[in-house]
Amino acid sequence: MKLRRRQFLHLAAAMTTLPVASRLAHAQSYPARPVHLVEGFGAGSAPDIVARLIGQWLSERLGQSFIIENRSGASSSIATEAVVRAPPDGYTLLLVTTANPINATMLKLNYDFSRDIAPVATICRAPLVMEVHPSVAAQSVEEFIDHAKAHPDKVNLASAGIGSIPHMAGEMFKVMAGVDLFHVPYRGAQVFPAMLAGEVQVYFGPLLSSIGYVRAGKLRALAVTTTTRSEALPDVPAMAETLPGYEASAWYGIGAPKGTPAEIMEKLNRAVGASLADPQFGARLAHLGATVLAGTPADFGKLIADETRKWGKVVVAANIKQ
Repeated sequence: MKLRRRQFLHLAAAMTTLPVASRLAHAQSYPARPVHLVEGFGAGSAPDIVARLIGQWLSERLGQSFIIENRSGASSSIATEAVVRAPPDGYTLLLVTTANPINATMLKLNYDFSRDIAPVATICRAPLVMEVHPSVAAQSVEEFIDHAKAHPDKVNLASAGIGSIPHMAGEMFKVMAGVDLFHVPYRGAQVFPAMLAGEVQVYFGPLLSSIGYVRAGKLRALAVTTTTRSEALPDVPAMAETLPGYEASAWYGIGAPKGTPAEIMEKLNRAVGASLADPQFGARLAHLGATVLAGTPADFGKLIADETRKWGKVVVAANIKQ
């Protein structure tokens, strides 16, 4: 009888170790096939640039292709829902952006972002740049505010869609500067042709996708939207120099469906961290006006929570609906 009981206990102990051993083995072999990294703003957008950059480095470090999958629309909520519904096995990931915490307040979603997407790793942060068409006479933020006040309802504010970070940054500027700008939303990268044609006068664009136009003199930068100046555009003032307390930035990270094994998320976090620590990767980001933003999944979760509160207040104050 004692022997049978001892055999039973050994068998029970072995069974409890099987799931752990299985997860560890799965994490060690991960990734065994290509990984899809889904981004929600389309080819040529700032998120697409970041996704392709980190995807290339992760491919080299983990030995499998990271396929960038563009699913634009509804301020990235279409892409996010696709990842929420994907199997939690580490093979479908989301490029998380500032749009996700904004959408949490602005949109009626079929998912709960903070519950259904697990934060894996942050990648980088980049300012937006307040840029104007060359036909606008203003050479500074102060002059632009005076110009807008002198021409109410005649200055068009471009955005990459209702509720996008350029739109939210513009709304915050309107409140803090006390000006009235007419919002004209475009679909993703279509905003730049409109800006270059002079259809709209001002755009709070991600520096990652705007910097080429600024450097070429096709658009004029009046300010970057972080509290300090950007090393990529050192002669361009920070918005806070004119409007103290103003801060808006675009940040990017990687998320996974809820239930993705912790061992896989930890492996991805280490791989992203190793990429961010590489001087060549940092230099490529710096050239585009971004800075590395390394951290743990817990750090990323706190950032998402903080940004959800911040932009939720702007959504409510400006009565933004989609």
